[in-house]
Amino acid sequence: MPPNFFDKVIISDTSCLIALTKIGSLDVLRQVCQTVLVTPEIAAEYGEDLPAWITVVPVRDREKTRLIQKTLDGGESSAIALALEIKKALLILDDAQARSFALDLGLSITGTLGILIAAYRQGIIVDLNQVIANLRACDFRLPRDLPEIWKE
Repeated sequence: MPPNFFDKVIISDTSCLIALTKIGSLDVLRQVCQTVLVTPEIAAEYGEDLPAWITVVPVRDREKTRLIQKTLDGGESSAIALALEIKKALLILDDAQARSFALDLGLSITGTLGILIAAYRQGIIVDLNQVIANLRACDFRLPRDLPEIWKE
C-alpha cells in the first residue's frame, strides 16, 4: 500500500465537494481525511450547508487571494492562498490550470479521483469502477480511457 498522504491537513476546492455530494459519497472524504478545511468562498460556491466535520477557515492574507484571482476563480484562489498559509496542506483541486498553478508554487495536490483511489485502497470503497461510473453520469470530467491506476 502506498504511503498515507492524508495525514496532512486537507483543503478542498468546491468541485470535489459537489462531485462527491452528487454521487452520495461526501462522507468518503471524512473517512479518508483527518482534517478537511474550506474557505468561506468555497463554502459559498458549494451552496449547501456543510457537514460539521468540514471546517471553514478564512485566508488571513486577502491580497494573496486577490493576486491569484487574476488567473483562477475565487474558490480555487482562496484554496491555494490558504494552502500557502498552512504547513503540510494537501489541496484537492480538479481544474488543470489550478493544479498547475499550485504545483508551480510547490504545493501538494490531489484530485477527487485521488481521494476515491485512496478510499478504495483503504477498503472504504469496494467498487471503484461503479463510483467512477457514477461520477461520469453526473458529468464530472474524467479521461475517456482512464487507466486502472488504483490497482497498482
